[in-house]
Order: sequence, then structure tokens, then C-alpha cells
Amino acid sequence: MTTKPRIAISAGEPAGIGPDLCLWLARQSLSCQLVIAADSLMMRQRAMQLGCPYPFIDAHRPDFSWDDPRPILWHHPLPAPTRPGHPDTRNSRALLNTLDSLVDLCSQKKADALVTAPLQKSVFQEAGIPFTGHTEYLAARLSTPEVVMMLVGGNLRVALATTHLPLREVPDAIQPDRLRRTLEILHHDLIHHFGVPSPRILVAGLNPHAGERGHLGREEIEVITPVIEKIRRKQWLVSGPYPADTLFLPERLKQADAILAMYHDQGLPVLKHASFGQGVNITLGLPILRTSVDHGTALDRTGTGHMETGSMLAAVNLACELTLTRQRS
Repeated sequence: MTTKPRIAISAGEPAGIGPDLCLWLARQSLSCQLVIAADSLMMRQRAMQLGCPYPFIDAHRPDFSWDDPRPILWHHPLPAPTRPGHPDTRNSRALLNTLDSLVDLCSQKKADALVTAPLQKSVFQEAGIPFTGHTEYLAARLSTPEVVMMLVGGNLRVALATTHLPLREVPDAIQPDRLRRTLEILHHDLIHHFGVPSPRILVAGLNPHAGERGHLGREEIEVITPVIEKIRRKQWLVSGPYPADTLFLPERLKQADAILAMYHDQGLPVLKHASFGQGVNITLGLPILRTSVDHGTALDRTGTGHMETGSMLAAVNLACELTLTRQRS
């Protein structure tokens, strides 16, 4: 029996960089066992195109065992052939079925964490499948009404109060109960996943200058500040709202274990500037542990061998690290 954490990996969009990253990852010396779900024929073809060995033991082999320490390829067939750089809408449903299989593996405690390579959201829309992202899909799949998207990298942890929304919809989405629950999930998982005993959380305002006392918007006065004050009654170290343009100053970040930004492009440009190619996306609040890369499908680089591997490696290493932290707690 292997004693290493078992990490389940979705290879993501087959026409994208995910399979290339999985082939690279399986040839590395890691502190975990890998179970990669993808079409085995597609993976063999991609290995040939990249000029690299096929590094997996296939799960459908007669001599296969889940306790085999070698990287495992769990075959999930695709209905349409794959051309690097050219996503096919006919594969969309099969890709979600593959993701569902890995979620079930983690839910059944047969894997310790899920790592997801990127999917091409536009392909699902073109196939008539409402898919806005892994975060929202996994929340629905696991019947989790509220989750929190957080990116980790460059010595920063940045969580989001809202995720993939048009900017004009963000103010209406920042409601007291939802914001309170977001802070509770963030606080809980910083303790139980990251081992931070008393998390210090800094909260961004929504408007320029955090509303300028109501002159530039009233969300800080009417929603954000009252929620923070209520949370602080629990003796939690939560403060704000801070103007976003000064929130990420080094002296302020020294006082923080995590930042809560109000929307996607408020917090993530700073984090990606500090860590792009090494950042990790983690979904907080799920009953399973899930991490992901911080980049997209890179269709133009698929099959060329020119790829950034740092984020995938960081996502796997963080999944291993958090698994061990959780086991120790």
C-alpha cells in the first residue's frame, strides 16, 4: 500500500495544454501518487507528438492495482478525435463526465484531492451546456450552496467575494448573508486546510477609496462594514474595508494571512503579477479538496512542448501539502 497522498487529476480540455502538462507531470519525482483521467488514445498520441514516453500504467490493464505507485491513467473515452488547438463541442459532455468520475473518487475517499487542468468555457457554451467554470460546477455537483474561490501564490492568498460575474452585476451580488458566509468559509479553511490558528483577514472595499464615506458608493456603509463588525464580535481578526488601491502595500500585507477582494479583477491582477506561472486556484468550502492551475488552455502552445509547468506543479504540491496538514489536524 502506498503511503503517499493520492491526487486525482483532470487533464482538462483535450485540445489544450492540460494533457501536455499531465504527461510532463507524470515524469517528475513527486511526493504523491497520481491518478489522471483522460482518453488513453489521446494521451498516447500527444506523447508521440511531443516526442516523450508514455509514462502511465493504464487502469484497464489486467494486472492493474490502485496501489501501484506509478502514475495511473484512468481511461475516459472521447466521442470525437482530438486535434491540438482545436476544441470540439462533441467532447464537452464527456469532459464533464470525466470530471464527475474524479469528484466521486474523492468523495468516496479513494483519492485525497482533485487537481484540475483548464477547460475551454466557450466550447461548453457553444455546445449548449451552461458551464461558467470549475468553481461553480463543482459547487453544484457536490450540492454545496456556497463556496469561495481563492488563489495562492507570491506569498499571497486572495479570496473572492464574487467570481465569474459581469462587472455590472457585482454590487447586487454582495449581500450581507453571502458576504458573512464567505468570511466564515475563508476563516474555517485557513485554519483546517492551511493550519493558520488565528487567521488575519483584510477585506477590500467595493468602490474607489472604499466609498469615500458614501460619496463614491454606499456598499461599504450599508453592507461590508456591518458584516465585518458582526464577524469581529466572534473575536476573529477581520478588518476593513480598505481601499483596493492601497490594500496590497507591503506593510499592510505583513498583517494579513488572506485578502478578501470583492470581485475577480480587483484581487487577481495583483496576485498574478506576483506569481503568474506559479499560482494556484483553490476552491474553499467544498467537502473535497480541489486545486487548479492559474491559467487557461493555451491552445496555441498545445503539442509544441512550449509550456509553463510551474502552476501545475504548484497545484499538485499544494494539494499534497494540504492533505498532509488536514491529516495532522
